[in-house]
Amino acid sequence: MTDTDPPPHELRHRALSRWDDEGGASADVADEAHKDVPDMTNAELVLLRVRVIALENLLIAVLAEGTDGQRTTALEMAEVISPREGFTQHPLTIRAAQHISNLVERANRVRTAQS
Repeated sequence: MTDTDPPPHELRHRALSRWDDEGGASADVADEAHKDVPDMTNAELVLLRVRVIALENLLIAVLAEGTDGQRTTALEMAEVISPREGFTQHPLTIRAAQHISNLVERANRVRTAQS
């Protein structure tokens, strides 16, 4: 990192901002892009749940083996989850931030159990 590079927390905030607004697409563009996408079937939703559970557990294992700095970074990410400019905090956004903190807490318990 050079003297002119933004600090890591600013880079994370920028990345989340781009993700939150789908790369800058307006709501109309996003709606247009999704109008031809069929609804997910029950089987697809079940498979998605299984994948999310697997990914969460994999992330917990990785964080448990990671450094204190990596777990701190994950907690910092939870702090910068915020609604897009001009929007109010949404319950799902709040839950997502809490869920990140919960994953790190679970990783800490796994780490302690392994020592």
